[in-house]
Amino acid sequence: MSYYRRSRNPYIFFWGCTVPNRIPLISLLLALGLWTMPEPAVAQALLPYTLQIDSAQLEQTALSLSEEAVQLARLQQYQLAVPRAELATQLAPKNAQTWTLLGSLYLQVEQFDKGIEALGQAQSLSPENPSIKFVLGEAYFRKANYEKAVEYLQAGLKLKPETPGALFDLGNAFYKLKRFDQAIAQYEKAFALEKNLWPAINNIGLVKYEIGDVDSAIKRWEQAIGIDNKAAESMLALAVAFYTKGDKAKGLAMGEAALKLDQRYATVEYLKENLWGDRLIADTQKLLASPEMKAALAKIQDAPPPPQMSP
Repeated sequence: MSYYRRSRNPYIFFWGCTVPNRIPLISLLLALGLWTMPEPAVAQALLPYTLQIDSAQLEQTALSLSEEAVQLARLQQYQLAVPRAELATQLAPKNAQTWTLLGSLYLQVEQFDKGIEALGQAQSLSPENPSIKFVLGEAYFRKANYEKAVEYLQAGLKLKPETPGALFDLGNAFYKLKRFDQAIAQYEKAFALEKNLWPAINNIGLVKYEIGDVDSAIKRWEQAIGIDNKAAESMLALAVAFYTKGDKAKGLAMGEAALKLDQRYATVEYLKENLWGDRLIADTQKLLASPEMKAALAKIQDAPPPPQMSP
């Protein structure tokens, strides 16, 4: 599972209403109360408007816009957050945080090239900031440029080595490059720093299964479930392993339990998003194609949603 990479990116800078990407400067300054007109001089028939810009106030306005964008991003309202972050970079073009925020938001709406460009601006302003390098690693990972992802993640880790999320992402990049030993080493480092990080243990299982070490994969998935007994991904992977090894009853029961927790794992596309390899996906399709699992999945899909709790 790509837990940090997709579901919880610890490096994203979440700092709304729909505003244009660029507001004309005059309109913006009027709106912000920054347009001033001095008193006319004596005997002067006409004095042109004088534009006075308070750079400190522009910076403060940029930060306020950024904070609003963060709040929207926390609500997953990324399309509304992006324009505010764009405007923030226009008001404070030398602020690395606003560029990092914008780059991170572009990644959320899958505008990867724009994200990389914005993050590049951030890095030029703050070249020794490890978090910017971590987000750049995320950006290149999502563009499937895994070598570049490794480069940026390793650069960030040189500056801040004990960062579980970055170690986990580096493990994912090595995994996609089929550098399996290095992937496992990064997952183990991440887990050593954060003992509840079951996705790291889960992904070691993914690696082990792909190289044919099914028994080791089973042990890892059992360990992950021991950390979080609602870990649907590890539960389904374990079900597939048992089913493939011939313990079909156990595999079917566990598979049904996993899909009750999260039906998305019944789709190949979602499995690929979570870094499942070809061998495991092929075996999963066999489990899902069984009459028992088809019936169980149909029953799950037809079940009414659980009642909403009163606030």
